[in-house]
Amino acid sequence: MSRAKKVDPPHKLTFATNSVRNTTFSIDNDKFYYEIVTRFWHPHLTKINKYDYEARVVTCVAEIESLPKKEVKVRFNTAEAEGEWLRASDFIKTEGSSVGGTFVASDGVEYRWKTHKRYLQLVKADDEEKVPIAEYHPFRRHFMVWRMSQRAWLEVKPEASAALEKIIVSYLIVERRRRQAKLRVKLEHS
Repeated sequence: MSRAKKVDPPHKLTFATNSVRNTTFSIDNDKFYYEIVTRFWHPHLTKINKYDYEARVVTCVAEIESLPKKEVKVRFNTAEAEGEWLRASDFIKTEGSSVGGTFVASDGVEYRWKTHKRYLQLVKADDEEKVPIAEYHPFRRHFMVWRMSQRAWLEVKPEASAALEKIIVSYLIVERRRRQAKLRVKLEHS
């Protein structure tokens, strides 16, 4: 009698902080460990570094440049060379004034970020059932004001592991947009 193959659990990338400029994403065993860093001497350039603890290598896999009054740009680097800069709007195609958008991973699969209950979810663009491939879970605080009782995390299904860098970069861009839109709404109501 053959048993059904056990489904791999999703990767739980835990955030060190609630910042989209300076934080880390990592799973418990550090198989995936990404550092998002914006240095004070380059305040408009955010680097996404991947740590490989087994090989003891740090690689800059992507960069996001957001200069004042200019469009956000992104580039993906390889171990051999830096990539070409492209506009974030060319990487993540938006639909009207929505916060989310679609992007195509290296394997040709098209993904779409959408808001669900005020938080972001990533689904395959052609999926009729809209089953989340990646989902943001917010942090929680003790009594809603004190220290964090639970850190935020991004839950990513194993089938999307090949596109993990693009998922992280697209999440950072879309989350920045979402936070700016939220701030804009607050300022308009003040």
